[in-house]
Amino acid sequence: MTEMKFRDLSHLGTLDDFLDEDGIREEVTLRAIKSVIALQLRQAMKDRNLTLSAMAAEMDTSRAQLNRVLDPDAANVTLETLSRAAKVVGRGLKVELV
Repeated sequence: MTEMKFRDLSHLGTLDDFLDEDGIREEVTLRAIKSVIALQLRQAMKDRNLTLSAMAAEMDTSRAQLNRVLDPDAANVTLETLSRAAKVVGRGLKVELV
């Protein structure tokens, strides 16, 4: 069996350093947060056996708007809409400044 050799890459810095250097840290972070929220909402819908139509009706919105909420790449979703979606699946939405 061949022994693996690892190079010292500590001089490259962290992922945050890389993202800051490229000026995309905030954008990447926001996209990651939206992806996680969309995934959590989809899972909660599945756990509650909610269809897209039923979820949209309970949110008093269209299926097209709900699809934007559930689309990890759709960034133009209001906090109010996310909060309504969370409420329908029995969850809450927490937003904080760090």
